[in-house]
Amino acid sequence: MSDDWRGQWQSQRPAALILVDVQNSFFHPQGESFYPAAREIVPNLQRLRATARQHGRLIVHVSDCHRGGMNDFESHKLPAHGLAGSFNADFYEGFGPGGGGSSHEVAIIKRRYSAFFGTDLDMLLREQGIERLVVAGVKTNVCVRATIQDGFGLGYKCLLAREATNSNRPHLAAASLEDIDRYMGWVVDLEEASEALA
Repeated sequence: MSDDWRGQWQSQRPAALILVDVQNSFFHPQGESFYPAAREIVPNLQRLRATARQHGRLIVHVSDCHRGGMNDFESHKLPAHGLAGSFNADFYEGFGPGGGGSSHEVAIIKRRYSAFFGTDLDMLLREQGIERLVVAGVKTNVCVRATIQDGFGLGYKCLLAREATNSNRPHLAAASLEDIDRYMGWVVDLEEASEALA
């Protein structure tokens, strides 16, 4: 993977941590989209969150959430999921804004794969003067990739923490990591991602 990120990453402006879909749906054994490998990355997500909190970085907790009983275009490809107010839509234990005494944490609700599409994430980041993002969460080949692709298109420098993302389709995750590193940002290890937040 690319090792030239540090030269590109330098800036006087702060970085933000984007946590994608860290919800019961994927991480809790009773979640509707649960897959066992998701839980393997929880300690790494916790570490990134702790580093971001320690350094006063903005943390954006992104959730995939849909309205029950209403038309939703995503349902043309996927069954109904992440319904508002449900156990599945809730953040996984210990995640979501409000923990750790930090005032620099917000929630963003999305109804498509990308955390940027149809949300105010771009406006929020620009208002805070943020142009660099450390991204983590699930799934690498769907919502994480879509978020980084849109972030790149909007002019953000994106780092993806390799050990803090995965998928239930490892071959697609591997292809996505290669594409992200080659075309959209940098795939780095957990130490480097923590360094970027610090």
